[in-house]
Amino acid sequence: MNSDDPGGTGRGSARFPTTPRKGWASVPSSEWDDWRWQLRNRLFSLAGLEQHLSLSLSERRGAAAALHRLKIGITPYFLGLIDRHRPSCPIRRQVLPSLEETFCDPDERDDPINEEAESPVPGLVHRYPDRVLLLATDRCAGYCRYCTRSRMVGGRNFHLHLKDALAYLKKHTEVRDVLLSGGDPLLLSDEKLGHLLSSIRAISHVEFVRIGTRMPVFLPQRITPALCAILRRHHPLWMSIHVNHPGELSAEARQALEQLSDAGIPLGSQSVLLTGVNDDLETMKTLVHKLLLCRVRPYYLYQCDLIRGSRHFRAPIGKGLEIIEGLRGFTSGYAVPQLVIDAPGGGGKVPINPDYVIYRDAERVVFRNYKGKIFEYPEPSAAAIPPTPPSLNPEYALQN
Repeated sequence: MNSDDPGGTGRGSARFPTTPRKGWASVPSSEWDDWRWQLRNRLFSLAGLEQHLSLSLSERRGAAAALHRLKIGITPYFLGLIDRHRPSCPIRRQVLPSLEETFCDPDERDDPINEEAESPVPGLVHRYPDRVLLLATDRCAGYCRYCTRSRMVGGRNFHLHLKDALAYLKKHTEVRDVLLSGGDPLLLSDEKLGHLLSSIRAISHVEFVRIGTRMPVFLPQRITPALCAILRRHHPLWMSIHVNHPGELSAEARQALEQLSDAGIPLGSQSVLLTGVNDDLETMKTLVHKLLLCRVRPYYLYQCDLIRGSRHFRAPIGKGLEIIEGLRGFTSGYAVPQLVIDAPGGGGKVPINPDYVIYRDAERVVFRNYKGKIFEYPEPSAAAIPPTPPSLNPEYALQN
């Protein structure tokens, strides 16, 4: 298959360039395409970063501080997407620490959405009535600097008691939906992931499983035929892909997403609104259009959580509303994600929408469309509905 045209359709292939092997040009494809090789050769340290990037003073100090905070992790593949010389590169900003993340606002928390308060057993969060979050691992292929779970990922204070989690699921028959997250569940070996999925699917009242992952972006080499075969055995299974910038959707990422989709897995995206990354309409429009070309439905656009050290990432809520308003009506409905805030303190996801309703009473709703034109829709009135003729009344027909 031509790597410039994953899927063989030719549609939009020029918008999905192959990722250059910066610093690893001599590595044979047999190693480069091996996801385990990519993991073994991740950049973790300041010294490793300096071998491949021109670091700013803020990045050097941030990398030193990361030894005591959220660890660094960048795959050789993902490094190829980064501008080596520009600290403002939107992809670089997401994974390189900076001195700014050592500054904390009073409203910021280690656990901003209060997951631990709703964790009945270690590694499981039960917030909503019919679904649970199962944190399958604390490891990721790369570490996002705005991570909501930076308190625990990367080998920091994480415990999953799978036996207890499965016992909880068996006991709580109201649970019909299990979301696997972490960390990144696809970082588990094929054997461990297959065992976990089989154990969950053996619980009769669990109707389907979802997986939240950034692997097609950080490490598309992980999406192998063997992995897809395992996932295919556990349908219905859905997957949410975390992608924030159109530059993350390379030829390799598109091919990985095509493989998942061909395995029958419905794909949605979850993006976080980040200052200097995707906080403008044109960037988001390009992203959602590329996602649809990859057969991924834009699903959520998150307001950045109040995690410690995230002030420099958080955009005003009005910016998110402006982006949604600039998409709604101006592009395909399938391309418009739902803007949400995961309520601080544990209130769950709350949808935030532009104000289209101008006036509403018992008789009518007055609203505007995407162009600002005003329309009116009448509310149904019980008094205006004529009585059903006897000949059409089902009870009359049965009696006669």
